Amino acid sequence: MVVPFRTGRDGEALVTLTVAAPGLDWGTPGKESAVLQLLVDGRPAGDVVVFGATPTERSFALGALRRGRHKLTLSYAADRSSPAGSVVRVSRLRTETIATTDREHAVAANAPVLYGRGIPGVPGGATGPFQNAVSDTPVSAWYQETPAATAGNRVLTYTIVWSNEDGGTSTPALMARWGRTTDIEWAYRVEVDGRGKAVPGTAYFQSPDHGTKLFAGRYEDGHPLLQTCTLNNNLCDVVDNPMRFAPAAVERLVDPKKTAREEMVDRHPWVYQVMTDEVRREGRVVADPPADTTTLIADPRDYLYAVVRKTTSAPPPGAAGWAGVALGVRIKGDPTLYRSDRGRVDWSLQRDDPAATTVRLPHGTRASDIVEVVAIRTVAGVDPGTTVTVNGVNRAFLLGEDDRPGRAVPVRPEKPVTLTAAAPEAVLYRR
Repeated sequence: MVVPFRTGRDGEALVTLTVAAPGLDWGTPGKESAVLQLLVDGRPAGDVVVFGATPTERSFALGALRRGRHKLTLSYAADRSSPAGSVVRVSRLRTETIATTDREHAVAANAPVLYGRGIPGVPGGATGPFQNAVSDTPVSAWYQETPAATAGNRVLTYTIVWSNEDGGTSTPALMARWGRTTDIEWAYRVEVDGRGKAVPGTAYFQSPDHGTKLFAGRYEDGHPLLQTCTLNNNLCDVVDNPMRFAPAAVERLVDPKKTAREEMVDRHPWVYQVMTDEVRREGRVVADPPADTTTLIADPRDYLYAVVRKTTSAPPPGAAGWAGVALGVRIKGDPTLYRSDRGRVDWSLQRDDPAATTVRLPHGTRASDIVEVVAIRTVAGVDPGTTVTVNGVNRAFLLGEDDRPGRAVPVRPEKPVTLTAAAPEAVLYRR
């Protein structure tokens, strides 16, 4: 399929597609995905992993283009698609250009291009150079902006979301401490000057073991080329994989002190469906996981997904422990207090950034069944005596039958609540 298009000005081009792959299902082994390759004027721009038959809108970067006429080629990539697939349906397509004169051009022009992962040890046995077509697929991206020390300059930080995390934090701990099984990692950071040009020596990326390393790799028209090179989706600046991903990174996380990274994923509800399909396919979901499991979770629809904003007072000098927060939920006709940390203090929320968590509830629980949500102060080690103030809950929901965010639970405390050693629990919502 060849689509002629025109750019009315020099700049960075983007394309938005609505795609579907009939007969495929990300949650079914052997039927995971179909892959489209995007080429602009014959040059590879990126791969589009299509997760199933539900039409889904996706946005991708096409790179730097001069004003004029161009051709976008969409080619079915049989070599990296599941054998059960044969076609991708594109129901809508539109292109746009961020001109070199726009302030946001710098954001699009410095965004990283990500190459695929091809290492052993992937759950489910995915091997070879095309494993991101069946596991840990990059699904979205965004950026943050902060002032630089040099007046007029700014620092751009790019974050990537992968559909899952094959290594690193265990699945139940991810649900308790991060409120998801997707993987969200900052990928690349660079300072740009007033003209939007990268300042030499300021480009860094997240290297293996969550390191921060000066970028020394190749650029393509100003875009750094990175490659996923670990099972927990850290990056290397040497690329040799045939798969290429360029999700549009033009959405902005404006205030990370008020908004959790997970709320950026909420803007694209289809990601939750991909997340749940993958964790089920990999055998990490059972009807009733044992209390001491470090690998298994219940059905993802059985969890309340919430984001908590809190602040912790400064600990005294030499404090040996820390105080965190867990959420507790009570449902109609059931005296049990269901806790996000599952009784493990190391699974409670320690960080004061807006923090996502989940609370496992009995199978079949509906939003209308929730009658109370409480905040619980937790202590690891020796109690430091610090207070924890819960300032608010940004959002709370259960997944619907389609595995996308469903009806919101109105957990909106009228005012902040403070938890202390003497009063470690407070009601955030009661119906």
